[in-house]
Amino acid sequence: MGKVTGFLEYDRQEQKYQLAADRIRHFREFTLPLDDGDLRKQAARCMDCGIPFCHGPTGCPVHNQIPDWNDLVFQDDWFEAQRNLHSTNNFPEFTGRICPAPCEEACTLNLENQPVTIKTIEQAIADKAWQSGWIKPEPAEIRTGRRVAIVGSGPAGMAAAQQLARVGHEVHVFEREPKAGGLLRYGIPDFKMEKHHIDRRIAQMQAEGVVFHYGQDIGVTRTLASLEEEFEAVLLTGGAEAPRDPKLPGQELHGVHFAMPFLVQQNRRLGGEDVSDEEQIHAAGKHVVVIGGGDTASDCIGTSFRQGALSVTQLDIRMKPPEREDKLTVWPYWPTKMRTSSSQAEGAEREFQAATLRIEGKKGRVTGVVCARVDEKRQPIAGTEFVLPAELVFLAIGFSGPKEEGLLAEAAVDRDRRGNVLADDRDYRTSREKVWVAGDMRRGQSLVVWAIREGRQAARAIDTALMGGSVLPL
Repeated sequence: MGKVTGFLEYDRQEQKYQLAADRIRHFREFTLPLDDGDLRKQAARCMDCGIPFCHGPTGCPVHNQIPDWNDLVFQDDWFEAQRNLHSTNNFPEFTGRICPAPCEEACTLNLENQPVTIKTIEQAIADKAWQSGWIKPEPAEIRTGRRVAIVGSGPAGMAAAQQLARVGHEVHVFEREPKAGGLLRYGIPDFKMEKHHIDRRIAQMQAEGVVFHYGQDIGVTRTLASLEEEFEAVLLTGGAEAPRDPKLPGQELHGVHFAMPFLVQQNRRLGGEDVSDEEQIHAAGKHVVVIGGGDTASDCIGTSFRQGALSVTQLDIRMKPPEREDKLTVWPYWPTKMRTSSSQAEGAEREFQAATLRIEGKKGRVTGVVCARVDEKRQPIAGTEFVLPAELVFLAIGFSGPKEEGLLAEAAVDRDRRGNVLADDRDYRTSREKVWVAGDMRRGQSLVVWAIREGRQAARAIDTALMGGSVLPL
């Protein structure tokens, strides 16, 4: 604890944003970082609260030692702060930008609605580490001679690959796309996280001995069985890509799309990839309706505004949440309360308690979305129907699980009741002898920080299975 009275002396201060009118003109990150003096004050607000829920199971999935590195920032020991941070999190510059920060909700100061700005400090530590040249490759001193294949290069696959390479295994990552990163690269818009952050981590991992194979769709371009023959362990980290399908009347109309193809295409454009052979999905000059209330829906909103949409309306079937939660019944867990993302704040209209009944169109093109208010059981209320004009509609209501075609069709591994690959969170082993699984493919759609945790833990499980023990952290 840096300063005993820090939480009494300093108010919570968050990063500011560029004005909405300015930031929607580009796809770059738009947060305005705090200076070192302000960051030290924010770190000084961390209390000696006895039980730090922020890095327990209710707060940070990777168990970041938040009070420790807050104290180190207050002491102006940034080098040791980044060493501490990297001891639990391979990619803090990712989570410092796109994690929703359950740690802040679990902060003791959140009982007064003034939690420590943990996410801001985490990003600042990681960014300073890169700027100062402190982050360097950490190749293993001794090679084990064991070979591991990882299918998928999202955050779970990247974390596992780095951990396994650092203890001396020969690690090969097989990625379907032309570049690594999974949905970090192709799903998360650049205005939330620019992709050079991924590129420099990939370069670090390559210097540590990780080999990346691109354009390899396992189960399609190459069989899983061939990996099992060549490698002693195979880890599946392919994510949960199958979109939840509402099967709405009129969903087949031109101009109605699932959210992810829209986001992926825009990220390909920005990344210099050729999208000329794809159906162009573009919001310029259109009235856009986004169905869904989560992060993916918010990403569609921000992307639509940057492409030049005339208007964006978001439909959320949920009741409008309270402005603040009841702390005594919820804290330190993640609460349901009114939240406004930076994209929503750029001018989106938000409709709560709104069910989509059908999509209307003329001559095969979407013209509107027919909606109705719902009751507490989310059933449409008669007589409350209304129509929103729309020339572009995005379905952003989550993901149902991993994609069935290709890899999983060949693997024929056991599945849980939700369709995810069955494995526990201790050894991450599937029903197939040499195959492990981690990330969204195992647990279902979740957060990047959970993917990093699962990748790290799966790496330890594989290392233990191959070597009889492991020095990797739990």
